[in-house]
Amino acid sequence: MRVAAIIAEYNPFHKGHRYLIKKTREVTGADYIIAVMSGDFTQRGTPAIADKYLRAQMALQNGVDLVVELPVHYACSSAEYFARGAVTLLEKLGVTDLLCFGSESGEIDKLHTIAKILAEEPEEYREHLKTYMKRGYNYPMARNQALEMVIPDFVEYEDIIQTPNNILGIEYLKALIQSGSQITPYTVRRMGSGYHDHRLNVAYSSAISIRHSLLLGNSIARIVDQVPKNCHPLLFEHANKSFPIFPDDFSTILKYRLLLEADEGFTGYADVSQELSDKIKKHLFKMDKMEDFCDLLKTKELTHARISRSLGHILLNIRQEEMDELKANGTVHYARVLGFREESDKLLKKIKKNTSIPLITKPADAAKLLDPNGLAQFEKDIEVSHIYEMIAASKFGHPIRNEYKRQVIKL
Repeated sequence: MRVAAIIAEYNPFHKGHRYLIKKTREVTGADYIIAVMSGDFTQRGTPAIADKYLRAQMALQNGVDLVVELPVHYACSSAEYFARGAVTLLEKLGVTDLLCFGSESGEIDKLHTIAKILAEEPEEYREHLKTYMKRGYNYPMARNQALEMVIPDFVEYEDIIQTPNNILGIEYLKALIQSGSQITPYTVRRMGSGYHDHRLNVAYSSAISIRHSLLLGNSIARIVDQVPKNCHPLLFEHANKSFPIFPDDFSTILKYRLLLEADEGFTGYADVSQELSDKIKKHLFKMDKMEDFCDLLKTKELTHARISRSLGHILLNIRQEEMDELKANGTVHYARVLGFREESDKLLKKIKKNTSIPLITKPADAAKLLDPNGLAQFEKDIEVSHIYEMIAASKFGHPIRNEYKRQVIKL
């Protein structure tokens, strides 16, 4: 049995994702594909446009055999820890042979060259990194300058470290190297629009362009051509009942949390520096919408993405001490199953035989399957899903659904 994995957010699921799933099966010869997917909140600290169950079902309808949830501490973290968490989860499942990801480059050897330097940090690289940090460069800029100094013919690599899917791919490779993993990586060149392109494309639009179209008030009919046809009934069934959800839908609850703790400051939350905490306090009463507030706080050193993630940590009560522990030990305590195809029973049997962590299909079973640390991590996932569900229920006028009673999707 040959098992491949994809790490994704599917925010939302679109034709480009289906293309990667298809190519993964082609280039790896995989019998089964596992998707490790963010839950209801994403790497930028913002809510997914559709809940994790809808996104998981769309993935299952388009070639994925099993969807497991990436715990929120990793899902809402930087690219480095997002990748580390997902790779760790795949390692602990005990069945993953291959990892396939999309990249702008499509050149695994060049991505691996960069990842090896970042993973091993040779002395020459460390010295250049220190030099540029002392000159006032932020970490990403200092890292790129240090790489330029240690990689021969760097001009061939310069564009690679500037694009988001390449950067995330490098982090996947780095995580594999640092863990001594036997999982074999593959990459597929990204098709269609760029990651940050806000315009809908005839063939392959970015997830951002689809979200942006809906944010502008366009109907679901405007974006259905961007997703596989077999997902159209799902989209129309759930439209304006459980999605679309936007970051600004959480503005009021975020403002409440900021007002509640303004006197103490926010440095106790993950990724919130003293500088950012001071800026939040200074401009707090100018806050109206979450996204506009990110723009207001943005500086050369504090990017929109960094601020968004930090505000997400405040919103979800993710503390710096929790992340410090995570970074120290890199532990994933369980694999929460969101959905699977019934013909993948051989895959599930193999996982149950080989996994080193509990496979959770019923949330109510977590208390008897997990140790205290694992249960705390799992309960945080439940908590943030309830926060998401509360906002969705309020926006669309339906009762709040209890995460403990949600059923695994079976196709």
